[in-house]
Amino acid sequence: MLVIMAIHLPASAAEIKEELFTKEEQAYIDAAKSLKIGYVTDRKPVSFQDENGELAGISRYIFDRIEKISGLDFEYVALPSGDITYDYLQNENFDLVTSVEYNKENKNARGILISEPYLSSRKVIVAKSGLEFAPDAHFTVAISTGSQTLEKVLNAQYPNFKLVNYPSIQDCLNAVNKGKADLLIQNQYVVEYWLYKPSYQNLIVIPMLEMQDQLCFSAMLPIDKADAEWEDGKNLISVIDKSIAQITDSEISGYIIASTMKNMYRYSFSDFIYQYRYAAIILGIAVAVIIVLLVISLRYRIRSIKARADAKAKGDFLSAMSHEIRTPLNGLISLNYLMSKNVSDQKKVENYLQQSSAVMQYLMLLLNNILDMSKLQEEKIQLEEQPVDMRLLLETVESVERAAMEEKKMKLRLDLMLPYPGIYGDAIRIQQILINLLDNARKYTSRGGTVAVKVKQHKLQDDQIQTEIEVADTGRGMSEEFQKKIFQPFTQESDTVSQGNQGTGLGLSISALLAKKMNGDLRVESKLGEGSRFTFVFTSKPATLPKETEKEPAVCDEKMHEKPRILIAEDNDLNGQILTELLEDEDFEVLLVPDGRKAVEAFAASAPGEYGVILMDLLMPEMNGYEATKAIRAMKRPDAATVKIFASTANTLPEDREKAYQSGMDDFIAKPINIEDLLKKLEL
Repeated sequence: MLVIMAIHLPASAAEIKEELFTKEEQAYIDAAKSLKIGYVTDRKPVSFQDENGELAGISRYIFDRIEKISGLDFEYVALPSGDITYDYLQNENFDLVTSVEYNKENKNARGILISEPYLSSRKVIVAKSGLEFAPDAHFTVAISTGSQTLEKVLNAQYPNFKLVNYPSIQDCLNAVNKGKADLLIQNQYVVEYWLYKPSYQNLIVIPMLEMQDQLCFSAMLPIDKADAEWEDGKNLISVIDKSIAQITDSEISGYIIASTMKNMYRYSFSDFIYQYRYAAIILGIAVAVIIVLLVISLRYRIRSIKARADAKAKGDFLSAMSHEIRTPLNGLISLNYLMSKNVSDQKKVENYLQQSSAVMQYLMLLLNNILDMSKLQEEKIQLEEQPVDMRLLLETVESVERAAMEEKKMKLRLDLMLPYPGIYGDAIRIQQILINLLDNARKYTSRGGTVAVKVKQHKLQDDQIQTEIEVADTGRGMSEEFQKKIFQPFTQESDTVSQGNQGTGLGLSISALLAKKMNGDLRVESKLGEGSRFTFVFTSKPATLPKETEKEPAVCDEKMHEKPRILIAEDNDLNGQILTELLEDEDFEVLLVPDGRKAVEAFAASAPGEYGVILMDLLMPEMNGYEATKAIRAMKRPDAATVKIFASTANTLPEDREKAYQSGMDDFIAKPINIEDLLKKLEL
């Protein structure tokens, strides 16, 4: 038997079009020129601009498919952010607008033609972790400007919601992240894209099962146009609808997968800085400390060339300082390498950060001690001459040291003979010497040992008061050879490190120089295995101490707790970005500008009282911090004289501070910036 099989060949594109469209619709297609399509740019991965300025995302795949099915030709033009008015679309001659939210009420309205949805997804809620959503609750909801349909739906379904417009999706997310809004309601695909950003890691997604997000085309035609032109518009929308109907669900799914995988959120440099901001701060401080130390080292080297007689001493100093810097620096470099190799292991990174913090504290102590040494040797430290209550000072020192000694089961004994407790002097520097002596005694005394502090005073013939303070311990003592050089910089006995007593080797050197500055002396007596005794003697004038008065209760003023808006002038991009993010994390509003001229312009353009604080770097291009401060103070507006201006700089010499105050600055913040100290200064 002969079997004849009929083979059905696929129809051509022309045959499909002939079957799909009516004669009127086909006539419209044939006559139509390139259609101008307006699209929104902030809806990744649904609709956005690629690096070439072209429309990209899920929408582009669908529009390309519609072109092939219908034979229409599309020209894509980005719409500006914000509300898109009917008049704007008419004046710019747009034929269609994409990503319009579908609304059945507008389907056949006069003045607007809407296609069937070309992409459907869920609307979801974005909120901070821990928020419990309730439809009848009073929430503040962030919505992007131009979402008129969503606004209508929310007003109808959730009358208790307070809707606040923001320019873009990212602005809405920032509002929720900072607590300015409770919720964001948006397309699921768009939300899932943005929540890959590290700074949004504390945001969660809550599905809204009853609310769909359907995107469609919208054709705008003047209401006064003739019916014939409305027929053209209806033919266009009909062609679009029929083309959309030809796109299968599997094709749509493929477009979504392709766009989602290709256009996943990409980490930016600012995201990296945010995620590892504490490591960046530590490394930034390390770099600043190293630069300062190198500058100090260079200054010593230059002076050693000029003063040949001190060449050996300076060389020994540089050698010791080089060792003290390289050891912690090597640790920081190694920890940074380990962090880069284990970025995905949060526990390891946290451990490395803790270790880095400890190293940085040591480097900061080293830096402060070196600066003190440098200033003392150059006679640049001026001691205060203020009334000092020696009883109160000694009680303070005891409270600082007693807890640390009790941890080692050590006894701290005080024997005070203070017939003249009131003297003139520098309380901070006296306290610094005593704490250095007690710290040494504690470090080199075994558990269960004793440290005794004996203080006595007597009056000299010229009515000066001589104060003698002895600090004796029952520790390991020291050799006679070592006692001869104990007050030299970076001096420690050879087995100190093996005993676990790391230090900078500068504390006693600084104490000896301070004692000399006070017209006094610092001596040591010690024997190996029998402990050590340090004696600090200084003379001073007697002082009458003020009588204690009852303190008036502080008046609580709510305005004192308002956080000021801050203007930062900083020419180093990394420093500025880190400082901005740290302050924004503390809910400060911040504007960062790259130089002094921009700071002056920003302040001049602001409303009176808009900025409460200006953090002003001193050395900047265009206009330095001194000049910028003078320009701001000279402005004829009420807040020019009252806005707080803080110098923010690594130039910390006395002449730098004096110049800053003379230019009109209110305070001085030394770099590397101590964030806790800065926040205290900002409690205006």
